[in-house]
Amino acid sequence: MSPVPSRLGRLLAVVTVALVPLLAGCKQFIMLGYLIGGPPSIAPEFDEATGKSFTDFETTVAVVCYAPDDLKFDFHDIDQELAKYVSFRLVEHKIQVVDPVRINDWLDRNDDWDSPAEIGAEFDVDYVVYIDLVKYNLYERSSQTLYRGRSEAFVSVIEMDDDGSGEEIFEKDVLSTYPTRVGRPTTEVSYQTFKAEYLSHLSDRIGQLFYGYYLADQIGNAS
Repeated sequence: MSPVPSRLGRLLAVVTVALVPLLAGCKQFIMLGYLIGGPPSIAPEFDEATGKSFTDFETTVAVVCYAPDDLKFDFHDIDQELAKYVSFRLVEHKIQVVDPVRINDWLDRNDDWDSPAEIGAEFDVDYVVYIDLVKYNLYERSSQTLYRGRSEAFVSVIEMDDDGSGEEIFEKDVLSTYPTRVGRPTTEVSYQTFKAEYLSHLSDRIGQLFYGYYLADQIGNAS
């Protein structure tokens, strides 16, 4: 047997022992893991629950968001904005998604729609991601001087059949708080900038149901 593997193993062990006293905290231990075995990847919950994947060949997806009138009164077009952000997130991860502008145009012309499957049939997709936004706010509780994005959404996936009907095959409650530890003073960042930052965070949180990600991706959410 070649002595190279055993020498390599001893070398890694020596490096690990030497570095551990210098590493204090979660972030540093993650970095050590990268040095030894690469970043840990988290599989999409949708894939694990259903045995299916949005990244399968020629699979197409439509993203639709519903927000109640009281949320839209305070945050105009939040349903369209969140659907757009989630769509872009999926596209970034090589998932084929219907242009959200086309979907919004159809929704504006068909305000009596009552089922996500109607959108799926209209755009001839394989899946519809339906986001029911229950709660959404950009401010810390009882404060107008601290930003802290908070939301609750119910995410479901409808798999379309050839006849235009659909069946729900996946569902997940998504709770989001950003930053996770403390709010951000409104004097540090503009409203529009923080809003875009939080939508980016929330869309990634939802998107991670459908694409893989790394543990280190969560580190920046504390502040």
